[in-house]
Amino acid sequence: MYALEVKNLTKTFDKLVAVDNASFEVPEGSIFGLIGRNGAGKTTTIRMMMGIYLPDSGEVALRGVKVGQEFKNQVGYLPEERGLYKKMKVLDTLLYFAELKGKSGRDAHKKAEEYLKRFDLYDRRLSKIEDLSKGNQQKIQFIATILHDPEFIILDEPFSGLDPINTNLLKEIILEMKQRGKVIIFSTHLMDFAEKMCDHVVMIDHGKIILKGLLNDIKSKYAQRNVSLTYDGDISFLKSNPIVDKIADYGNTTGIRLKESNQSQQLLKMLIERNIVVKKFNANDISLQEIFIELAGNEAGTTGLPTEGRKEARNV
Repeated sequence: MYALEVKNLTKTFDKLVAVDNASFEVPEGSIFGLIGRNGAGKTTTIRMMMGIYLPDSGEVALRGVKVGQEFKNQVGYLPEERGLYKKMKVLDTLLYFAELKGKSGRDAHKKAEEYLKRFDLYDRRLSKIEDLSKGNQQKIQFIATILHDPEFIILDEPFSGLDPINTNLLKEIILEMKQRGKVIIFSTHLMDFAEKMCDHVVMIDHGKIILKGLLNDIKSKYAQRNVSLTYDGDISFLKSNPIVDKIADYGNTTGIRLKESNQSQQLLKMLIERNIVVKKFNANDISLQEIFIELAGNEAGTTGLPTEGRKEARNV
């Protein structure tokens, strides 16, 4: 049995179909990524899971039973649009949100101070929320989300506004919670975060689920015939080469799709013969960013896939 099951959720706003018959399963004890571009339908899906929006059709089940108040009591939810009371003091804010979830007293106070120290905010515990930077407000919102020790944690764009050090700290805490058996769902348009952290992913585009499954299985499937290359030099000669199907430049790395899976050594030989400085050459390797762009390009036709090939979810 899965921890959560999303079954055929649909939500429209006037004529806009924000979520279109979305279905997926969230396994127990996992980090689950809901990924897609901005405006793809991720936040609307989460809000239906949380009961903030009522779906036009479909339902969400908690361990086989339709979700209700019991689920809300067990969940910590970090919304994309932050909701802190700007005139309240930091520590008072944390204790207030903990009390709303049934946690109060000495234990909640101690836990709040521990998290403030960990996020280097203990000296700001008596400051008003409005006096904090955007990044520090984000850290307070995250602490408020997990302070009551929820069984389920839903994070909508959790790394927004954070510097690399605090982003790494957030990731550490999320991984710690996974080790404790928590179910973590996080929504993001940043593929590198999803790739580094998630066990399972669902990709949503224009309200439709276009890919879902175990991340390792997805990467294994799409990595066939693919080479991830980091280099110095001019590889423009590959654009017209008969063994190359497609080239995609991602800045620091280049993805090369070959016509056949056994042509990687031939490609490497050509690069060396052309005096290309090969810094990294990973055959049968592909990033989640590359898969995302292939399946959900800016417009139909930019991905190399026909429109009809993108309509239904690919199960891997």
